[in-house]
This record gives sequence, structure tokens and C-alpha cells, in this order.
Amino acid sequence: MLLAVDIGNTETSVGLFDGRELVANWRLSTDTDRTSDEARLWLRSLLEMEGFSRSDIKSMALASVVPAVTTSFRGFGDWIGGCEILVVEPGVKTGVPILIDNPHEVGADRVVNAVAARERYGSPVLVVDFGTSTNFDVVSPEGAYLGGAIAPGLVISTNALISGTAALRRVEFAPPRSPVGKGTLEAIQSGAIYGHAGLVDGIMERLEDEIGVPATRVATGGLASTIVPHCRSVEIVDEHLTLDGLRIVHDLNQEYR
Repeated sequence: MLLAVDIGNTETSVGLFDGRELVANWRLSTDTDRTSDEARLWLRSLLEMEGFSRSDIKSMALASVVPAVTTSFRGFGDWIGGCEILVVEPGVKTGVPILIDNPHEVGADRVVNAVAARERYGSPVLVVDFGTSTNFDVVSPEGAYLGGAIAPGLVISTNALISGTAALRRVEFAPPRSPVGKGTLEAIQSGAIYGHAGLVDGIMERLEDEIGVPATRVATGGLASTIVPHCRSVEIVDEHLTLDGLRIVHDLNQEYR
């Protein structure tokens, strides 16, 4: 089986693949202070919870934007039993041309999202990933990665609002009774939910205008199900897009061996 791990600034997504089938998946907080031993205990607990063991894992694919946590996971191969670990980084085959000024700058999560979106939905395709930041990625009609946009995520922007004011406080990320909030809490919810949905719609429209043809629009990430119902521009929610992209990149690199 393949263990796919996507390490984000706030959350870490883990998936276990049997061939092309995702047989188990987990979403946890990213902890930069977690030691390698703690990470191993954490992984063993996840596997055992679903009836698996580390001996079931034959290979591993890793995408990370947190270097300290990447280091902890790089040492998993010997512990798992000598399995091979593929870290998505410059030099790894993706099958997607990266047509930006400095390809080394693009995050591994954005690359694997583009890979998975192109394979699953064709091209052109636009991807919005709701995480710590809200990332937008563009795959051209020819199937190349063109770049995209990065905006403050829903949690970051709301936290900035709360910390920068004296009287406002945290709210549940749920739609209010009406966009016209009847109190402070509902007004914050309206601004957070509908404001972020409007941000997504506006950027998606500009990206599609830039490539000049209609594109499939796909959302992923932990907050996709919260925001997408209030967007006018997103057609598909694919919760496991990033994990599937890791599987595709892993399989492609096995073919090149």
C-alpha cells in the first residue's frame, strides 16, 4: 500500500491507497514541535485504528510546506520497514510542465493539486484549495501549470479581524440567517462566509478571463465544504484531490525507474 502525506501549515492530511483506491484517510493538526518518535507513534495509532499496520505500507509519497515536519517524515522509511519515500520537490517527475518564472518556488501541494485536477477533470482546469491560505492554481488548455493566486485563508483573515479590534470576538463559521447580519456575531459570519465566497468568485472569474476559455472549477481543502455552497463559480468539491495527486506523482515516478 501507498501512504500519502500532505503537510500543510495548519493541517496534515494522510491517506492510505491500495492501488488507486483510497482505503483510509485522516486529517490532523500540523505540529512543528512533534519529534520523530512522536510522529511514529501518531502514525501507528492511525493505522491500528483502521485495522492496518506499518508492515502494510510498501511506499510513501510526501508533499510538505513545513520543512521542520518534512525532516521528521523523511526518517520513516527504515521504521516502516525500508519502504521508499518520494518527497515531491524540484526534480521529481510530475508529467505537468511548470510554466512560471521560478518553478522551484511553487509549493508541492499546488503542483500535486494541478496534477490530480488535470487527470481527473481534464484541462483547462482551475483549482481552489482552502487551507491556511486560499490557493488558486491554473492548468492551461494544453495541460501546463501556469501559476495562480494566493489569498489569506478564511481562518487567518478572521483571526486578523478579531485580534485587531477591541470588541469583536470569534464566531462559528456558519452562514447567518441573512447576509444582512442582525447583530455583531451574524455580521462577522456574513463578512467571513460571503466575503470569502465573493473573493473566490472574483478571482476565479479573473483567472478564467486570463486563459480565455471556459475551465472546469474544482475546490479542495478542509474548508471547501464551508465556503463552496455560497460560491457561484465552483462546480466540484474533491475532498481528496491533493492525496490523489500524490498517488499519481508516486506512480509516475515508479514508471520512470
